[in-house]
Amino acid sequence: MKTKKKPLYQRKAFIIILILFAGFVSIQFVRPDVANPPVTGDFQAPADVKAIIQRACYDCHSNNTNLRWYDKIVPVYWGVASHIKDGRADLNFSEWNKLATADQKGKLWESINQIIAGAMPLPGYTAVHTEAKISAADLAVLKNYLAGMVHSKPADTAAINAADKQYQHWQKIEAAITKLPTAANGISYIPDYKNWQPISTTERFDNNTLRVIFGNDIAVKAIKENKIHPWPNGAIFAKVAWAQLQDKDGTTHTGEFKQVEYMIKDDKKYASTYGWGWARFKTPKMVPYGGANVLFTKECMSCHKPMAAEDFVFTLPIKH
Repeated sequence: MKTKKKPLYQRKAFIIILILFAGFVSIQFVRPDVANPPVTGDFQAPADVKAIIQRACYDCHSNNTNLRWYDKIVPVYWGVASHIKDGRADLNFSEWNKLATADQKGKLWESINQIIAGAMPLPGYTAVHTEAKISAADLAVLKNYLAGMVHSKPADTAAINAADKQYQHWQKIEAAITKLPTAANGISYIPDYKNWQPISTTERFDNNTLRVIFGNDIAVKAIKENKIHPWPNGAIFAKVAWAQLQDKDGTTHTGEFKQVEYMIKDDKKYASTYGWGWARFKTPKMVPYGGANVLFTKECMSCHKPMAAEDFVFTLPIKH
């Protein structure tokens, strides 16, 4: 009796499936190494705080990464390895002792704000690792912990007088500037930000600074028209930071000027830095941050990377 051959399309489908399966098996051997180096100085905090950090952050931000079986399947594994590499480079809780106390508070403040913004832990990660999700109660624990690290006290007369003296000196410096300070990436100080419209404020209570974000006309127009996903080319933000002073009645106001930071949108000119030009100028002399090293932009990019879905902008504008 003659065996009936399978239709040609079935044979082709079987061959395609076989090839795909062979390819899937083959790529399992293409695996970047994800090692767990020794822990040199683990993050120390109260048990409830550390439990949250370990559960939500340690897989990507420590040397105690716990890879589940499904994390090890290529091509998923490639993405996991990349996230771990980037996460450890930005913040490694296993090397916490390498950070100065002020930097530790700064990193915690940054982390909590990324959690509030919904950028961390990564939504794709929590979709699979549901135990890493941060609840409202978890967030309250983290906020209270960070708040307990900050000790505000009324400013003395000397601090208030110093701020006033600096302001008067600053006015003279501004009037005398003939050549604008320029960062290593070619972005110059923009003194006209003082005439821009404030679009939001932030408080860095971890380092006792107050910050106001100003936007140029293009940025303000984009806000009014709700065209901020993405922001249009030509939009510029200036984030100005002052020391935070508190008088004897508990009223908080600005003190000495600290710095001004710029974000300039041009998706072609700054394509290599997420479409934004970054610059920071410190002290009333407007000293460019990073000196002659253009790599300072990597620090800015690393901080703003989790906000990719918001065109890398953290602060939500106040409605005008």
